[in-house]
Amino acid sequence: MTDVSEGASKVAEPALLRVMGPKLLLFFVVGDIIGTGVYALTGQVAGRVGGALWLPFLLAFVVAFMTAFSYLELVGKYPRAAGAALYTNKAFGVPFLTFMVAFAVMCSGITSASSAAVAFGATYLAAFVKLPTVLVGIAFVILLALINFRGVGESVKANVVLTCIELSGLLIIIGVGVWAVLNGDGEPSRLVEIDTADKTWLVAISSATSLAFFAMVGFEDSVNMAEECHDPVRIFPRAMLWGMVIAATIYVLVSVTSSLLVPASELAGAKSDALLKVLDVGAPGFPREIFSAIGLFAVINSALINMLMASRLLYGLANERVLPPVFGRVHPTRRTPWVSIIFASVIAIVLVSFADISALGGTTALLLLVVFAIVNIALLVLRKDKVSHKHFRAPTVVPVLAAVFCLYLVSPLSGRPAQDYQVAGLLLAVGVLLWVVNLLVKRALSGASSRPGATRR
Repeated sequence: MTDVSEGASKVAEPALLRVMGPKLLLFFVVGDIIGTGVYALTGQVAGRVGGALWLPFLLAFVVAFMTAFSYLELVGKYPRAAGAALYTNKAFGVPFLTFMVAFAVMCSGITSASSAAVAFGATYLAAFVKLPTVLVGIAFVILLALINFRGVGESVKANVVLTCIELSGLLIIIGVGVWAVLNGDGEPSRLVEIDTADKTWLVAISSATSLAFFAMVGFEDSVNMAEECHDPVRIFPRAMLWGMVIAATIYVLVSVTSSLLVPASELAGAKSDALLKVLDVGAPGFPREIFSAIGLFAVINSALINMLMASRLLYGLANERVLPPVFGRVHPTRRTPWVSIIFASVIAIVLVSFADISALGGTTALLLLVVFAIVNIALLVLRKDKVSHKHFRAPTVVPVLAAVFCLYLVSPLSGRPAQDYQVAGLLLAVGVLLWVVNLLVKRALSGASSRPGATRR
């Protein structure tokens, strides 16, 4: 049996173009984390925990930050696309597990992009013009695919512009909060209120943290861009850790501002429009249209980065011989994985008709927490695999604690809604079906190539 860890031969296939330096990578990490999550889930987190909604965002950051150390050591040892799936494959060598991890990560990216497409049409674009949400979502995904195909250089440069715009929206919310507090508005006592109406304080915080975790994911997407970075072993640690610190600081400040100005019950009632509610209370004269326009750019950026990640993940898995080689095809002039881009975009278009941000947010966080637990364990297993070059090394206690916390947030003990498990189970069932189809296709291709007279490429 061929060792899949050696990767597939790239005969006649050009390499991906290395265009990302430390600054572009930093913007990529920040832009991927700050997106649909904080713009859409603030109200729902408040509904689970109450006025102390800053606490779940902070705890989610701590768990994500510890897991990031595992990713940094692994991307330093294996600076290639495919991320968590690659590390799972190298650590355990079980093709089925590798495939399911890859499927879960891909689902997280595509469902997030689909949710962003729905939010684009149903929430922010609706402030300007009323159009059928499904048609807008489909057009949105197609536009993202064209940008993705055009080239990673254009995509990451667009990400810089969009990240600056979406950061400006969150800075407006923070500025409104500072202004209101200086003028004597706001209720500081809300910052320590925890909603324990029908649950314990631990379950309230855990449940809210498990949802807030959706807003902190994204940093792991960057490892799938390793083959398009200059010197990834050197630039990844600083870019990823600083990106996470910047995003977490903004999240905590936004959540504190929201809680100071608006009661948790009203934030929960506003759902995806929670930040607009904060703006109305703190700066009633501020044009809602400006913030809605910023929200449009935020969901565009979130969706663009997630689709970039999904297509690179498929490409990387093809090179690791987990998927058929067709997914590893690179366009000769654009130097982008065009087959993977098309495949990911088709799935996103299908999901646009069914995407629901509240359900997909919790489910995506659940799937990624499982993946993160596996990555943390894989790091410990791969400590025995030595490489010749220098790389980042995480303290051993960090991945151990990170794995424990991730598994706790996955379990029913955290107060996670049953709907999350139901949707995740359905997605994983689809993954098992795809695994069987993929296995049959690979066997058919292998059988065809072994026949007498078959031509080998």
